[in-house]
Amino acid sequence: MPIQPLLDAETAARNMAEKAPRYTPQEALIEANRCLFCFDAPCIMACPTGIDIPSFIKKIANKNPVASARTILTANVLGASCARVCPTDVLCEAACVVLDLEGDPVKIGRLQRYATDYVFEHHIDVLHAPAEKNGKKVAVLGAGPAGLGCAAELAQLGYEVTVFDKKKAGGGLNTYGIAYYKMRPQISLDEVKMIEGLGVKFRYGVEIGKDISVADLEKNCDAIFLGLGLGGANRLGIPGEDLPEVVDALEFIEWIRTRPLHEVPVGRRVAVLGCGNTAIDAVTQSKRLGAEVATIIYRRGEDDMPAYEFEYELAKNDGATFHFHTIPTEVLSENGHVKALRLARTEVRDGKMHVVPGSGWIEEFDLVLKAVGQEKQTAVLTKLFHGLKLDAKGRVEHNPETMATAIAKVFVGGDCANGGREVVNAVAEGKKAARGINAMLTKQKVAGPVQPSRHGSKDGATGSGFNHPIRVPELLAAMAQ
Repeated sequence: MPIQPLLDAETAARNMAEKAPRYTPQEALIEANRCLFCFDAPCIMACPTGIDIPSFIKKIANKNPVASARTILTANVLGASCARVCPTDVLCEAACVVLDLEGDPVKIGRLQRYATDYVFEHHIDVLHAPAEKNGKKVAVLGAGPAGLGCAAELAQLGYEVTVFDKKKAGGGLNTYGIAYYKMRPQISLDEVKMIEGLGVKFRYGVEIGKDISVADLEKNCDAIFLGLGLGGANRLGIPGEDLPEVVDALEFIEWIRTRPLHEVPVGRRVAVLGCGNTAIDAVTQSKRLGAEVATIIYRRGEDDMPAYEFEYELAKNDGATFHFHTIPTEVLSENGHVKALRLARTEVRDGKMHVVPGSGWIEEFDLVLKAVGQEKQTAVLTKLFHGLKLDAKGRVEHNPETMATAIAKVFVGGDCANGGREVVNAVAEGKKAARGINAMLTKQKVAGPVQPSRHGSKDGATGSGFNHPIRVPELLAAMAQ
C-alpha cells in the first residue's frame, strides 16, 4: 500500500517544533555573562570560520545584539544557519574553558542564534558594503554553503559574482536537507537574500553542461568556483531496491522542507538504513510525523556509528529503535509496494564484514529510507572539467591553502572537495577559495582571514568590547590559588 500522511496540521506542527527555543533577552544576558571573555580563546580556534566568540558574546552582555551579529556574520555569512545546525557540542562549546571549570559550557550556539535572529527580524544590514567593482567576473557553481561563502567574500572584495544552481532556490542542504525541528527553510532563504544584497546574482534552474556550457563560463569569467556538493544516495545492490517506497533519506527530508508538514507521506513502520547524522534526522522526523515504528538498521556496532552522540540520544528519546550489526539483504513487496525487509546479522572476521549464516529474519516495513552515504559526482566533474584530478575517494584534488585545482582559474570547496563535512567547514572553504581567487587575479599573496572585531576600536561596534584581555592560562592559575 502506498504511504500516506499520518497527522493533522496542528499535531504535525507541534511535533516538529524547534528543539531549542530562542533565548529571551534576559536569558541571553544571563548566559552571556557566564563567558570568561578569554583573549586567547580556544573556542575561536575550534570554529572553522574563526568567529571571534568572546567578542560577540561580550556585545550581547553589553546589550548590543546588532554589533554582536556584525562580528558573527563578518566571519561566517551563514552564521544564523550554523547557530542551529553546527555540532557546537564537539566544536566551539567542547573547547569552552567554562566547560572545564563548571562542567557546562557557555551555550555559544544559542547565543549566536539570539544575535543573528535579532538583525534578521529587524531587517538590519550588518555586513560591510561591497568594495568598488574591480571589473572581474567569477562564476560560482552551486548555491550551497560553500558557494554562498565564496560568493559573499568575493562580492565584498569587489568582484561581479553570479551563482548558478539547478534548484529553484539557494541555500543547498541548508534549505532542502536539514531536519525541520533544527531549522526552518526560511532562515536559509533569508541568508541568501542577505547575500543578494551584496550584489551577488543568482541564476536558478540552471544545470551546468546542459543549460550553460563550461566553455562559455571559462570564456566570460575570470575564475570559476566549484561547490557542487555530492550526488544521490549510494545504491544498496539488493533485490527490491527500486520499489517506490525505497527513498533517499535526503529526498524524504526535502519533502518535509518543501511541503506542508501534514501533507508529508510517512510509513507506519519506517526503516532507515545507515547511522550517520542524516539517518538520525530521517528516523527522528519519521517518528515526529506519526510513524508507529522507526528503526535504524546499521551494519556495524554502536561504537562505530558516524552520528554524533547527542544526535543518537535525541533519536532514542524520540522513540527510535536501533538494529546494530544488521544489514538488509532484500526488500520484499506486495502488489508493487514495500512490505518488509529481509535482514541478517553481521560480524567482523579477519578484518572484513560477513553475514552470519542462518541469522536471517523478516521484519515488516512500509517505507525504507537510504542514508548510506552519497555518491561522489565523479562522472559529472570529469566530464565537464577535462583535466580535473580526483583522489581515490572521488574528491577533487586541490591546494589546501588556496583551494585551487589542477585546472587554471578553477577553484573548489565544500563536499566535492572534502567528501562531506559540516556546513561551517563548507563556508570556511568557500571563503578560503575566494581569497585564493583574489590572490590569483591580483597577483598577491593569499591573505588570511581577518576578524574586524580583533582589529577595530573598542566602541562596541567593531571592537572587542572589553578593555582588559583575559589570557586563559593566567586566569586558570589565578583561580587555582
